[in-house]
Amino acid sequence: MSTVSKTSTAAKRLLLGRPFRSDKLGHTLLPKRIALPVFASDAMSSVAYAPQEIFLVLSVAGLSAYTYTPWIGLAVALVMVVVVASYRQNVHAYPSGGGDYEVATTNLGPTAGLTVGSALLVDYVLTVAVSIASAAENIGSAIPLVQDHKVWFCVVAIVLLTSINLRGLRESGTAFAIPTYAFIFGMVAMLGWGFLRVLVFGDDLTAETAGYEIKAEQSHLVGIAFVFLIARAFSSGCAALTGVEAISNGVPAFKKPKSRNAATTLLLLGGISIVLLMGMILLAKQIGVKYVSDPAKDLIGAPDGYEQKSLIAQIGHAVFGGFTPGFYFVTIVTALILVLAANTAFNGFPVLGSVLAQDRYLPRQLHTRGDRLAFSNGILFLAAAAIAFVVAFGAEVTALIQLYIVGVFVSFTLSQIGMVRHWTRHLKTEKDPSARSRMLRSRVINSIGLVMTGSVLMIVLVTKFLAGAWIAIVAMVAIFGLMKLIHRHYASVQAELDNSDYEAVLPSRTHSIVLVSTLHLPTRRAIAFARATRPDTLEAVTVNVDDRDTRKLVAQWEDSDITVPLKVIASPYREVTRPVIEYVRRLRRESPRDVVTVFIPEYVVGHWWEQILHNQSALRLKGRLLFEPGVMVTSVPWQLSSSDRRKRDRVYIAPGDTRRGVGSTPGERTGRGPE
Repeated sequence: MSTVSKTSTAAKRLLLGRPFRSDKLGHTLLPKRIALPVFASDAMSSVAYAPQEIFLVLSVAGLSAYTYTPWIGLAVALVMVVVVASYRQNVHAYPSGGGDYEVATTNLGPTAGLTVGSALLVDYVLTVAVSIASAAENIGSAIPLVQDHKVWFCVVAIVLLTSINLRGLRESGTAFAIPTYAFIFGMVAMLGWGFLRVLVFGDDLTAETAGYEIKAEQSHLVGIAFVFLIARAFSSGCAALTGVEAISNGVPAFKKPKSRNAATTLLLLGGISIVLLMGMILLAKQIGVKYVSDPAKDLIGAPDGYEQKSLIAQIGHAVFGGFTPGFYFVTIVTALILVLAANTAFNGFPVLGSVLAQDRYLPRQLHTRGDRLAFSNGILFLAAAAIAFVVAFGAEVTALIQLYIVGVFVSFTLSQIGMVRHWTRHLKTEKDPSARSRMLRSRVINSIGLVMTGSVLMIVLVTKFLAGAWIAIVAMVAIFGLMKLIHRHYASVQAELDNSDYEAVLPSRTHSIVLVSTLHLPTRRAIAFARATRPDTLEAVTVNVDDRDTRKLVAQWEDSDITVPLKVIASPYREVTRPVIEYVRRLRRESPRDVVTVFIPEYVVGHWWEQILHNQSALRLKGRLLFEPGVMVTSVPWQLSSSDRRKRDRVYIAPGDTRRGVGSTPGERTGRGPE
């Protein structure tokens, strides 16, 4: 093994750990206490930016519009209750991990399934981008340096998160469990202590922005315009629902009983998220929090150069007052949960990508597991796409969130339609009264979910389309079309390979060619190997790129004991590849039923830089010859001395050698052992 290969392998093991055997997959499955932080961190962390976005949208109409924040929060919570109840039906009915994609494909057809798949892929990418950007904003509230370099912070955070996930699902879940539970504890403590001080002790808690006024951009909104504003605030608040679908995609990652554990985790997710969402909104309104798009212009009374803190930072500062550790604890765990919220996508996207790849809608590489039994290729693809969005939008949460949640509500709506059809189909054949009763109840739940999610989808499309949602829709359409093309390619290849009309016809003769540049040991080995295949015709071929070298080679050939004839091909422009290709084609034209086998001597080297110095012509030739029908290419390796290190790296002990005392000393029995 070369030094570079050793170094890269050592670095890989240091970052990812030792590879897992395939039969160890069961040991990577998650119990509920670990599955909650792995899959639910996205939905729980939405309280860090969903309430903030509600306040931000309503600030357009002035301070009076904040009166509607509790009602908007209540509407979002109601939708979440319905969605959670609906998805509990999904995980029981479709526990294989396809989630919304499988539900839509099975019940509505492949087009609906692909629509869901493309929507979720885009939404998972945006989940990472929005969560990391929101984390940078929250940390920037306490550390200005992060605010000044938030794009770089986001890129580094995504890379770090990627490396953790590449170590495997269980390891990443264990690493994320403590920060997630710390966030829940910190938020419950902050909200509980805040309401206790306001409602029980009667303290006059005020946010640092409570004394400022809002300069309304449109303070006299009435009628349809005001309804539109409320609807837009509601659609921004519905970002709190993202992440619910990840559990339905991740059911295979749970320990048995998988469906029941997934449903329980989903219930815990919904309950915690609703409590935190409503607590944030009510306490923020109570203490007078204000959050605007441009503090310098929209906050009346704010000092020059005022840096606006995030909504959660303002609440933490007011609740803990002079207790600085409490404020910093909430700020840190909020930033951590926002970073870890992206982990929901890192677990949902690769699984969905694997299912789509298995159905031949994405490259097959996304279906295979890596060394640590994670879908490594999917993880890397997600990270690259999320970094692209973060850089393109400058890590601005307000800009990114306009693209957000469109995809997830597309999948919600189609999934609910699919589940209604699922229960209707099963009710036609089910005779057991108790089973029918459960199915009828489930159909009612999914029907309510359909009405709710469909309504929200329409609101999101109307209120966010021009604000940036159209970019997400264009991305979904592009991915949908790309997956169709990939599937068409795989289908055409499969049809071509499975063609039953093919009749194998043995070649009339085999014509073997050994490519020669110099008469040396590799050439002699290639000729010997070609002879061993017993071809009907065997000849050596060299290309004349230098007259002097060619004459020298011909003279050596004639003086040698080699009986194989040497043919010299002219090359006026000193090319090697084209003359060989043309010669092979000429042979094929003369005898179309013959098979031409080209033997190419190649060096096996031990260092990467040696590879650059050798075999380049052979690589080009092989690449071109592969496209020639009726032509076989055979590489004949010659191991140079530097490659012998590969043999010395390992000691191969054959069965029984230890008993016989063979191979007990270094170098006594060397060879290339099993990889």
